[in-house]
Amino acid sequence: MKKIPIYLVPGLAAGPEIFENLELSKDKYDVHYLEWITPIAQEESIANYAMRMSEEVKEENPVLVGVSFGGIMVQEMSKYLDVKKIIIISSVKHQKELPKRFEFVKFTKAYKFFPTKVVSNFEDYAQYFLGKSLKKRADIYKKYLSVRSELYLNWSIGTIIRWVQTEKDQNITHIHGTSDHVFPIKNIKKCIQIEGGSHIMIITKAKKLTKIINDTLTS
Repeated sequence: MKKIPIYLVPGLAAGPEIFENLELSKDKYDVHYLEWITPIAQEESIANYAMRMSEEVKEENPVLVGVSFGGIMVQEMSKYLDVKKIIIISSVKHQKELPKRFEFVKFTKAYKFFPTKVVSNFEDYAQYFLGKSLKKRADIYKKYLSVRSELYLNWSIGTIIRWVQTEKDQNITHIHGTSDHVFPIKNIKKCIQIEGGSHIMIITKAKKLTKIINDTLTS
């Protein structure tokens, strides 16, 4: 049986490490991990960036899996590829699913003042994380937020805020956590809900996500 090619795109600032808890069968799937590339410039359109990302997809009729901003990116990439399926996790299918506060940020252009230096120089700021729970969270961020270029961070934050989906009725399976505080479930339509799943459930609920991905692709 021919393996199904799967390309996984991580969330904003994250590397392939966020997928380490998924258990996708090597007998069924040919798994590829895509990494974020450097934007050509701050003004690069998401369409042009997605076209460049899609050039990394070498196999025909692939499955694209994206987490958070990666979910937005695989939707854009699919406009340049003949895909078998799109699966998005902790993400949005349309700008109307974005939180209302994003509209304010977009209108005021407040995203331009986001302190990206905190992420790009994480080790310099980690000492300020006090308390056991915050220290644990800091360790998680330190491990998984590996893409820290200021150009990339500024570009990606602005891109999410300004994103407009121009295509409808895409072949999408949307998996979303009921405790996602970045993209609240109340704004999300037509999704498979993971009870108690947070925005980082790709790490914490990987077993459930693996089952849903398997069921989606083998049904």
